[in-house]
Amino acid sequence: MQLWFTEPHTDTVQFSIKVDRQVHSEVTDFQRIDVFESFEFGRFLTLDGYMMLTERDEFIYHEMITHVPMAVHPQVRRVLVIGAGDGGVLRELSRYPEIERIDLVEIDERVVEVCKEYLPQTAVGFEDPRVHFYFEDGLKFVRAPEEVYDLIIVDSTDPFGPGEGLFTKEFYGNCFKALKADGIMVNQHESPFYPDDARAMQRAHKRIVESFDHARVYQVHIPTYPSGHWLFGFASKKYHPVKDLDADRWNARGLACRYYNTNLHKGSFYLPNYVQTLLEAVEE
Repeated sequence: MQLWFTEPHTDTVQFSIKVDRQVHSEVTDFQRIDVFESFEFGRFLTLDGYMMLTERDEFIYHEMITHVPMAVHPQVRRVLVIGAGDGGVLRELSRYPEIERIDLVEIDERVVEVCKEYLPQTAVGFEDPRVHFYFEDGLKFVRAPEEVYDLIIVDSTDPFGPGEGLFTKEFYGNCFKALKADGIMVNQHESPFYPDDARAMQRAHKRIVESFDHARVYQVHIPTYPSGHWLFGFASKKYHPVKDLDADRWNARGLACRYYNTNLHKGSFYLPNYVQTLLEAVEE
């Protein structure tokens, strides 16, 4: 008998991975957490039946959500990370010695504990002494701080269930308030390909544009995410993601990445026409 993990991408499209074995399963107060071992993608994490990461391609997501803003902002000292309970964003942030403090807000502490036990490839930043944990709702947490953070990374789940509040106008407005005068926010921005995903992406973009002076979108290819075509949002009070990129400064760090580089950084903001049309429809 063969075991397959299958995730619906639309009512008529499914994505399946052949599974060697299931290594963990539990239901918390917030969601169902599963970890599987697969032949092609190594171990992978799902929440409520939706793919969060695989060992094979997680580096794409985590490098692009982290290094893009870090290569633009010249002085990141305080970072707020919302979500990211798998540790991949912390792993990438920990490579920057100038960062003084990282506040991690994750609603479900069990995600962190499960990833520590079963996904050591990503869960390597939790021991960094600069990391401070807050196991609570990110929507509520971000209401309080004012001009505290240089960078906010919103590594949220999709806009339903525990992650739904992280796609609201209130949330993005509070992120704006929590950032310093030259702060940057990046967020996972959904896929533009399938119609339901595209509408969710447009809603998020519209709300970000209403709050931030500079709001741009960039793209990546992540094989295990719906359609493989994924977007991130870059929003800032001051910096343009391409014009203010300091490639020489970032390259002088000598950070070895498997996906990100500064040429790709620039290119990722040049979007296909169909995506640009979707974005322009809600920017007017």
